[in-house]
Amino acid sequence: MSTENHSRTSPFIHPTAIIEIGATLAPDVSVGPYAYVGAGVVLGPGCVVHHHATVEGNVVMGRDNHVWPYALIGGKTHDLKFKGGNPGLRVGDNNDFREYVTVHPATDDGKFTIIGNHNHLLAYSHVAHDCALGDHIVMSGQNALAGHVTVGDHAVIAWGAGVHQYCRVGCYAMVGGMSRNTKDIPPYMITEGVPAVVRAVNKVNLERNGFTPEQITRIGRAHRIFYRDGLNRTQALEKLKTTPDLMESPEVRNIVAFYETSERGVA
Repeated sequence: MSTENHSRTSPFIHPTAIIEIGATLAPDVSVGPYAYVGAGVVLGPGCVVHHHATVEGNVVMGRDNHVWPYALIGGKTHDLKFKGGNPGLRVGDNNDFREYVTVHPATDDGKFTIIGNHNHLLAYSHVAHDCALGDHIVMSGQNALAGHVTVGDHAVIAWGAGVHQYCRVGCYAMVGGMSRNTKDIPPYMITEGVPAVVRAVNKVNLERNGFTPEQITRIGRAHRIFYRDGLNRTQALEKLKTTPDLMESPEVRNIVAFYETSERGVA
């Protein structure tokens, strides 16, 4: 990453923006009117902090991230267990943090909240301390991830949904709108309801991301074993693991591994 200490004479920095001494900005970073960039922030090439947006604290961003008006990226954890130190936030490349989004750093010194690449966090979305987000995730607005939530690649979190502390959202899953998710959400599935339960395979998301009909069929068979055959979790896992053609599928093996490593239980 090519960065340098900020220059108030940069053509990309609006004269009303506040860039604290100690912030490190790549030469082409753009900071709009009345935006704030705090000391210790590192912004990579092509980043844009739009008007009235804030990036502060121990925040390091990669390239081509956009922080839209009134968003707060960084700041201080909301966790009441915070004891001081310098926990932080690490952000990859090509992320959009839309209006009023909040993303907070970790709680413990030396720990980080992690945001991957190519994610879209829409208006009023909230990512709490110590979360870890993968790549190509969409948070559709006015939804919230509590502390220590992990979200897999290509997941979609619909409007108004909430995810409980320490839960995991599997890759290519969809968290249904206004749902209350207190357990892990398995890969490739859709949850909905209060409390949320698995309703179906996230077929549209899989098709959009190039999964073949054969792959989707195998995921559908795994879904039926877990949710339609009247089996408990142990029985369903045993049936899957003793069905050779299903266990040849990387997607089914991913589902099995997700269930076997769940600590909160699976929706």
